[in-house]
Amino acid sequence: MSSVRLALPVLQNWDCHNCGGCCRQHQIEITEIERQRILEQNWTAADGVPPGKALVRMGGGWFGPARYRLGHQADGACVFLNEKGLCRIHAKFGEMGKPLACRVYPYALHPAGKSVAVSLRFSCPSVVKNAGRPVSQQQSEIRQIADAVVPVGASAMPAPAINATERVDWQDFHRFVSALDATLAQSDVSLVDRLLQAHVWTSVVGQSTFAKLRGDRIRGFLDLILEAAGAEASSLQTQSTDVTPVGRLYFRLLAAQYARRDTAADLSQGWIGRWRLLRAVWKFSRGEGDVPPLQEAFRPVPFAALEQSFGGLTAEQDEIFSRYFRVKVQGLHFCGPAYYDIPFVEGFHSLLLMLPVTLWIARWLAVGDGRTVLSTDDVARALAIADHHHGYSPALGHSAARSRVRALAQQGDLPRLMVRYTR
Repeated sequence: MSSVRLALPVLQNWDCHNCGGCCRQHQIEITEIERQRILEQNWTAADGVPPGKALVRMGGGWFGPARYRLGHQADGACVFLNEKGLCRIHAKFGEMGKPLACRVYPYALHPAGKSVAVSLRFSCPSVVKNAGRPVSQQQSEIRQIADAVVPVGASAMPAPAINATERVDWQDFHRFVSALDATLAQSDVSLVDRLLQAHVWTSVVGQSTFAKLRGDRIRGFLDLILEAAGAEASSLQTQSTDVTPVGRLYFRLLAAQYARRDTAADLSQGWIGRWRLLRAVWKFSRGEGDVPPLQEAFRPVPFAALEQSFGGLTAEQDEIFSRYFRVKVQGLHFCGPAYYDIPFVEGFHSLLLMLPVTLWIARWLAVGDGRTVLSTDDVARALAIADHHHGYSPALGHSAARSRVRALAQQGDLPRLMVRYTR
């Protein structure tokens, strides 16, 4: 792996600030070798681990197969998280003593032909805040992670599909990614207009064939549809933001999936937890009365209260979203192996949905505190909640969730949602 080039997100900073959030919210899956190593470390009460506490359990959720994962405390936190929010394994054995999943987070690495694309998970608050050293200055640390997680022969993997029927080679695939990043990087265009432009031209790509288009011809094709996308995106801004009844239903169900908290403690509640979830799904399906709180971050508020105008995005909020979308696009963290093996166009439309979903969750947080204007903290917290699931919750990769995203895009509700919740 040492010879493979790393494609780093140059606009992102990050350092761990020991908030302990990743140790409290994520189920930490481990390998058989890691399980054996942990069991042989002879943890005792003197180390802060209560006697009889299971260090490793069989993991997996309601939607996936069982795997080994680290044990948890009553509140869902990792069994090795101490009262100061620090890792006991790290303190006793150093960084390399921790499971690989812990060492990798919040980085996400994806094969990109002759390079490895590096992205980050915005479920980490420090990533959302852009707090720390530039990622571009951490190449040696990231290369160690790449050597551990990127499989041999990854450079031979084919590029993700472009749409449901079309594939191109890596060189041409990167032309689509570069065009997408260039659309999102326009400094003189508002965030929502950039995203609408990207939605317009990627939708055209989703209906196109490329059997006779390669190299410069693909570049010419992209130049043509990008030029036309600006005018159409502007018209979408002035059209009605009334989402169809089916679109509202699909959006609420997807938003509920993103707003959930699936810690080990939540998933261990058995039939009681399943019953609560079924009741919540029923309420989200109806969209009437109060929104059922899916975790302790939320309070019950009227569904209707989240549909009023909250004003436009501030410059700080715009920066968070702009950086989020560009990091995900540059890191290929929205399609192919990084995202349920979904094609480029469908995966990007799922990524676009993160804007209205995050703002809907941010409104929920604000209304719960008695406010009708979003703070930057509301947006940051909401993005961390939503991105915890994006690309990682098995439910979002299932056919039902994918068909909802496709329907929102095809019937025109996705752009309406983006405009609606940025006002």
